[in-house]
Amino acid sequence: MTVLGAYRGNVRDDLGWLNTAGRPDPSMTFHRANLPRVGLDDVAAAATGVMCSVALYLQDGDLISNLTFISAGTAGGTLTNQIAALYSPSGVLLAQSTDKTSEAWAADTAKTFALATAQRITKSGVYYAALAVAASTVPTLVGSTGAKPFLTGETNLSQTSGSGIGATAPATIATPAFKRQVPLVIAT
Repeated sequence: MTVLGAYRGNVRDDLGWLNTAGRPDPSMTFHRANLPRVGLDDVAAAATGVMCSVALYLQDGDLISNLTFISAGTAGGTLTNQIAALYSPSGVLLAQSTDKTSEAWAADTAKTFALATAQRITKSGVYYAALAVAASTVPTLVGSTGAKPFLTGETNLSQTSGSGIGATAPATIATPAFKRQVPLVIAT
């Protein structure tokens, strides 16, 4: 099924309306986002060393160089590893950022992770933007809550996977578990 001729897939997974591409104002910075800028609150990212990945609709031709997550009310404490990664619709690693190791992450602060290799999207669909933080206190993130998928073909809007993740993103999103808290991610 198509939604206004753009998205082909389960209508409840269409996240394309949140983005700047195709809008008439050329002064806006190109971006893709998984949530609107309103109705957001503090959400838990994931436990230390566990990856949280969120569904992000990307279109054919998009060039994704950065993933930005925004901390909420709780700052990171004693950070040891901080990485972001972009995964294909099937959960295969496309690119990851360098490890920001112990770089501070204050409350209410956007942190941009540059992918080691910019990714040109060759097929429109739902991709996954992931964040893994190892710390004594993992920062909370700006985000929302989402419902567990129940219709045939729906995907998780947010999920956790892995453990003990440090400086290297896993090659695949293995055995993802549904996560009700959906962090905001902005891809540029």
